This record gives sequence, C-alpha cells and structure tokens, in this order.
Amino acid sequence: MTFTVLYSKIKDPSFEDGYYYAHIPALDLTTHGFGIDGAKSAAVDLLKLWIEEKRANGEEITVDDDFLYSKIEMTNALSA
Repeated sequence: MTFTVLYSKIKDPSFEDGYYYAHIPALDLTTHGFGIDGAKSAAVDLLKLWIEEKRANGEEITVDDDFLYSKIEMTNALSA
C-alpha cells in the first residue's frame, strides 16, 4: 500500500523549532515529529496503528488516490 504524505513546518510557538506536521490526505490523518525524518517515522507508526485497527474491526483499508499539489499566492488580495 502506498500513501501520500504532505509535510509542513510547524510554526506554532508551543513547539520547539524544527518540528514538522505529516499529513496523510487520503485518510485525513495528521501527526508530527522532529525534522522530516521524525515526522515520517511518526506517520509510519500512525499508519501501522490505523491499518491494525481497520483489520481488527474487519473494515476496508483505503488505498491512496492520486493527489495533485500546487500553491496559490494571495499577496495582492491580502492588502486590499
């Protein structure tokens, strides 16, 4: 099984610098860890738990869909 994971730096002051969110859009799950490697490791752990729970309850396991990623710059709209 393959899952898309999106990483973003956490800017919340309650977190130490260097922490990242790891979001799995197909499942709407999010976790975090220190650095990209830490966030990825946390995502792997979360996916393992999620899959185990689904199997234990006899539920279907969702397979990743294709995702597209883009950015939209809104600088002019924010100053109006």
